[in-house]
Amino acid sequence: MKHTFQSLIAGVALSFTAVTAQAEDVTLRYLSYHGGVAAHELAKELGYFDGTGITFEGVGYAGGGPESLFALAAGSVDIGSAATSAIINSIAGGNDFVAAYPTNGINDDAQSVFHVLEDSPITSITDIKGKTIAVNTLGAHLDYTIREALHQQGLPQDAANLVVVPGPQLEQVLRSGQVDIAAFGYWQTTFEGAARAGGGLRKVFDDTDVLGEIAGGFTVLRRDWVDAHPEAAKQFVTQSARALDYARENPEETREIIAKLLEARDENPEVAKFFAGYGVREGGLPVERDVQFWIDVLVREGALKQGQLAAADILLVTGDAPATN
Repeated sequence: MKHTFQSLIAGVALSFTAVTAQAEDVTLRYLSYHGGVAAHELAKELGYFDGTGITFEGVGYAGGGPESLFALAAGSVDIGSAATSAIINSIAGGNDFVAAYPTNGINDDAQSVFHVLEDSPITSITDIKGKTIAVNTLGAHLDYTIREALHQQGLPQDAANLVVVPGPQLEQVLRSGQVDIAAFGYWQTTFEGAARAGGGLRKVFDDTDVLGEIAGGFTVLRRDWVDAHPEAAKQFVTQSARALDYARENPEETREIIAKLLEARDENPEVAKFFAGYGVREGGLPVERDVQFWIDVLVREGALKQGQLAAADILLVTGDAPATN
């Protein structure tokens, strides 16, 4: 049962000149993130789902990955999206989810950035001890990145104080002095770019300094939904991954589409010009390290038992098997 999704779509190459297969008629409900557009939203706008029988329904916003996973587990949505660490915790906790494809990654172009005010005494990761850091949610990517950064410096993982601040308010709380550091996630490059353009901020570090190049999070489906809608699941992954490649190859056109979609959601379309890309490898395929890194961290922290989960239990992807490095 564990490998149902993989067996359904194994061997399907991401060659998008092929005729799109007709899926059964399904509607996928999802939560959006302020300031961002998911690959499936981009794919829909590009017409990639035309003729597949798949339609989408936005049902609100998620404050962070854990909230998205909770909604998925409750059946309120059909698509979840969260940081890899949060997904692993959720699966270990009993949720039968599959990580369909990387939604975002971190690299030299797209990354999470930790900013301070220009005159702040904070100049390195070591200096974050005892400081207050604004993050969009707890228990997800930024939280675990900070824990890992502190661990690498030989500091306790709770040596910094994290407070939850919605993405649109990160710049405000930093400039007003309510926090020492504002952490803009890799999915919030629009907000980070807008804040940086205002001047007076200084980058201390980013998550690639701590983690290297790695997938930041995944789109998640319930396994029972995949079993019930195998062709729709295959098309969802294939066309969304196709949109990730489109964004890499057509950054300006992608920014224009994002601006249009943000405006339709009554958000500020101007921030779209700061979109730095999804940071996902060509073809949308993960590598084993994208998941195994966080499994090892969670084992180290005692949240998982040794051998409780392996990357192969979670990485269920289209096309070729993920690479091992």
